[in-house]
Parts: sequence; C-alpha cells; structure tokens
Amino acid sequence: LVIAATQPASISNPPSPTIDVEYSSVQFLGNLHLHLWDCGGQDDFYKNYLDNMRDHIFRSVELLVYVFDIEHFEAVDLKQFEAVAEALDQHSPDALVFVLLHKMDLVAEEERSLVFRERESLINECTRNLAVRVKCFPSSIWDETLYRAWSQIVYSLVPNTKLLEDNLNDFCKICGSDEVVLFESTTFLVIAHCEDGSKHSDVHRFEKISNIIKQFKLSCRKAQASFEGMVVQNSRFTAFFNLFTSNTCIMVIVSDTDIQPASIQLNIDAAKPHFESLIPQTQM
Repeated sequence: LVIAATQPASISNPPSPTIDVEYSSVQFLGNLHLHLWDCGGQDDFYKNYLDNMRDHIFRSVELLVYVFDIEHFEAVDLKQFEAVAEALDQHSPDALVFVLLHKMDLVAEEERSLVFRERESLINECTRNLAVRVKCFPSSIWDETLYRAWSQIVYSLVPNTKLLEDNLNDFCKICGSDEVVLFESTTFLVIAHCEDGSKHSDVHRFEKISNIIKQFKLSCRKAQASFEGMVVQNSRFTAFFNLFTSNTCIMVIVSDTDIQPASIQLNIDAAKPHFESLIPQTQM
C-alpha cells in the first residue's frame, strides 16, 4: 500500500497494525485485479490461520509475501514461517513466496550484506524440501530496496511480460534509443524494460526515477496542473517521460544527438495503440 501511494514511502504515514485478516482488492494495469489478504503477525493469529483457517487462507494462492523484522529474527519466527510455508506447500504448491527482510537500515551498512545472506540461508533451509519457490529481498523505506523488491513481486504477477519486453525491444531499436522502460502509472513500478546492450552502472536508477516523478506529480497537483510528461536534456542524453497507455508511462533514453526529439515523440504517440492491446486483461 505504501508503494501504491503517490509519494515516496519514506514520507508516507505508517500503516496501522493488521488485526487478524484484512481483505482488499487492487486494480492494476487496467483489468488486472489483485485480491489481497493481509494477515496479522501476532502469535494468536498464526495459530488461528494454521489450525482453523488453513484451507481457507492457503488454497488457490498465487503469491505469498512474508515480512520479517530484521531486529526480531529468532528461532520462533523461523518456526512460524516454516509452518506457513508447509501449509502453502500443501494447498498451493505452485505459489511463489517472496520474503522481505525489512528494516535493513537498522543494520550497520558494512554488515548488511552478510546479515542478509545469513538470514536468507536460514529461510531457504526451512523450505529446502518443499515445492514452493522462495525469493528473499532486503528492504527499507529509507532507500530504493523496498521499491526494487515490490517491482520484482509485481513483475512476477503480470501474465505477458515476455511479450511486452519483446515489443519494447523492437520499439527501442526503431527509436534508436539506449533504454526504454515501461512503468505502471499509479505505482510507478517497472513492468518491462529493455536496453541496447550496454549495462548501466546504477542498478537503483528506476527507483530513483520513480521517486523523482512522484515528487514532480505532487508539485503539479499543488499547482492544480495535470501531469502529461516531461523531457530532460543535457549534453549526454535526452530523457522522455510520457503518459503512454491508459495505465502505463514510458521512459525513453536517447544519447544519439543526430536523433531529433520530435521524431522520438512521434514514435511514442504512434506506438500507444499497439501497446494498449498488449496490456493484460486478467484477474488474480
């Protein structure tokens, strides 16, 4: 819910604790509906989930997001996770499991990588004999890690990312651009992206761009203006950020000075109907 806000997570109001199970539905990419069950983490709730609501909660699950507080990572916490993973393995063995090791900012920076790998190893050991697939992420609201984790989570839910990326790659070549990125327009999470082959040195650039655009949109709102797009240009590149389909935004990066900005804008406008037809029409 913090990620879905129109502002960076670090300045959002903290959510209240979850009591038992809270149900909600989020519309994403038009007709992609995500049905969310937010389960409280108190010990009494765990017993209820596993003893009385086991079939109800863990059947027909596409994806489980499990959050550990890095400061409270003890044997009992691992036991609770193992019990949840076993219940999921019993009722939804094809489900994906994403584990967030949260509040990593509370760990000394020089120790974060080691602490994360140690915790990840213990989590993987819990599920070693299960069919469910587990992916761990470090996360914090104070840097780009939370955005990066949720981008990976959402990416796994979009049914046709391969098709989107193939078409985005063709569009990248047609434009002669260095990189093209497709963002979901509400959350600014990355849906698909392609590069011309060169590796970018900043692996957190998408998260940083997302925060910049969110802040800019907030400024537009305060000025009672609508956000349609922006162009940033310097001696090394031109960056286009436009509203694209009804549910996405597109960023196009061009370093070739022989390519005229007007031609890029024409290509973006011409590609909109085609990409509109590629957006998934699915429910989850």
